[in-house]
Amino acid sequence: MNIAKITDYITLDMISLDLKAKNKKEALSELSQLLGASDTIDDPKVIESALIEREKLGSTGIGKGVAIPHAKTDFAKKLTIAFGRCNDGLNFESLDGQDVKLFFVFASPLSDSIVYLKILARISRLIRDENFRNKLLSATDPQEILNIISSEEG
Repeated sequence: MNIAKITDYITLDMISLDLKAKNKKEALSELSQLLGASDTIDDPKVIESALIEREKLGSTGIGKGVAIPHAKTDFAKKLTIAFGRCNDGLNFESLDGQDVKLFFVFASPLSDSIVYLKILARISRLIRDENFRNKLLSATDPQEILNIISSEEG
């Protein structure tokens, strides 16, 4: 069975440990720019618009200080993931009302539903683990973030 791994779709240049955003709109803009570092993303502004549209359906702030903004658009050539950390936390209208500090954002082509859903499920499962979240919060550089994710994925 082919297992979709988060680390197959994220690179060091798509990880920020110091997001400057002060609100949800700024966070989506900054995260879109991170995704735009990949050559698999045609236009970060279109990705940002798609993320904003997705948020209108309901917040992707899933609780415990984590949000998983995601969008499907043909402006993504393949599934692409970025990670951002907002050290002060920000109001992302999360389901539990907590500020969000950890963001896994991804964009996927419209045709790529299976991998998209597998990755969404994998991230959702990993972030339930408080130890995993704490490691991400205390990491000091992008390589450490990749190592943490990789070690949890097995």
